[in-house]
Amino acid sequence: MRYIDIKKICKRPKPFEFYTAEELWTDEHTARKMLEYHLNGDLDISSKNTIFIKKAVNWIDEYFNFSDRPNVIDFGCGPGLYTTRFAQKGARVTGIDFSYSSIQYAKKTAAKNDLDIEYIHQNYLNFESKHQFDLITMIMCDFCALSPQQRKIMLNKFKELLKPNGSILLDIYTLNMFEQKEEIAVYELNQLDHFWSANEYYAFLNVYKYEKEKLSLDKYTIFEDNNNVKTIYNWLQYFDKTSIQQEFEENGLKIKEFYNDIAGKNFASGSNEMAIIAQNI
Repeated sequence: MRYIDIKKICKRPKPFEFYTAEELWTDEHTARKMLEYHLNGDLDISSKNTIFIKKAVNWIDEYFNFSDRPNVIDFGCGPGLYTTRFAQKGARVTGIDFSYSSIQYAKKTAAKNDLDIEYIHQNYLNFESKHQFDLITMIMCDFCALSPQQRKIMLNKFKELLKPNGSILLDIYTLNMFEQKEEIAVYELNQLDHFWSANEYYAFLNVYKYEKEKLSLDKYTIFEDNNNVKTIYNWLQYFDKTSIQQEFEENGLKIKEFYNDIAGKNFASGSNEMAIIAQNI
């Protein structure tokens, strides 16, 4: 490897200078591997573990009373780990996801369990509907992976999609987690059990922190055995109560309650995540 190649790998981009979500979620191999992680109920990688998901769904059902048949839409639904359970609790459910593999799995699960769930294979940034919903969910801190401009798009979309007394439930990463993040530079052969490619490859991981923006980047540069090279940028935004409240209020939404997670655990400082329930102003 030449010096110029190493220099390119280690170059720190500007905040959200590059965005590769579409490549990540639409690559057939990576999408299949991501689905495997979703379906491994013992891990907290693509989704939370099964025990937590069941606990979260029970709390969400209790809080929002799914027996009243509310209209619920889940942005970034993956293979339906939450939407399936929402429907089983009585909610009328719509799920949206960028991954074709995940949506196909979710549809098969719904058919197998005789559940009437509408699944949409689409980038949710482009989603439009004339329908309104009682509850909008965005789970596994998906909101944090969006740029400021994309978050504004989503919040405006949420505002339009909410019924007059509707609610938003989502989780986010906290500044406490940001402080724990460390800048590193490592490389590994066939990282994450061939997650990035079926071919032999070396994956270079550079982690960057942006103190002013409270932002981090996991930058993966993958060199495959067939000489193909690709770079994936995984951005994460971190919040405290003040910054998330300000962002929501600037887009016509107000935060009603804070929790430690979407399973309803009471909010406490020092947590790596927090969940919010918000409504239209």
